[in-house]
Amino acid sequence: MTVTSTPAQTALITGASRGLGAAIARELAPTHELLLGARSADALKPILTELPEATGWPVALTDYPAVAAAAAQIPRLDVLVHNAGIADLGTVAESSVEQWRETLEVNLIAVVELTRALLPALRAANGHVVLINSGAGLRAHPGWGSYAASKFGLRAFADALRQEEPALRVTSLFPGRIDTDMQRAIVADEGREYRPEEFLTPETVAGAVRTALDTPGDGHPTEIVLRPR
Repeated sequence: MTVTSTPAQTALITGASRGLGAAIARELAPTHELLLGARSADALKPILTELPEATGWPVALTDYPAVAAAAAQIPRLDVLVHNAGIADLGTVAESSVEQWRETLEVNLIAVVELTRALLPALRAANGHVVLINSGAGLRAHPGWGSYAASKFGLRAFADALRQEEPALRVTSLFPGRIDTDMQRAIVADEGREYRPEEFLTPETVAGAVRTALDTPGDGHPTEIVLRPR
């Protein structure tokens, strides 16, 4: 009797060089062939040293011709985790057109375009799209207007994609604030002491991604909300 092994699923994680993206990469490494995305090859060196079986995918996500060319090299994709994003905070009165445009470009438009470019590969695998949203995608607070708008838009995109592509599973994950370098910068801007215990760990959020992916095929985990205790 010949026993054939099932090929490992392939997962592309954006923003995988550090923080939450790197934690998701570590979580999925035992079971997935990983494509790890970041703006540059240099940014990926530490995580690729740690996970030598993974493959770097250095693409600037707002360079849409480069995104299209890189996506065309992926014939099949089981998992797409949209983790890359920015948080440029400020009140409406203090904000600028450039701030709003860049935030929406990185957090929403680039996500849409990468997904669109990878739809053939995702369809080939009946794949799973996971969008790392935010509590700001459910409610907006003072000073978070442009960021929340981008995340509200991301939720709308997920809802539309889920209905337009019924062969795919589409999960929006809404974590509270996470202990990352980005969070440290936000807290410093808020002018208060940084206390890591106030925030979710990246590993906890990565575990929620794993839970979504491991949900049996008869279930569709559409939204997961995760808050610090």
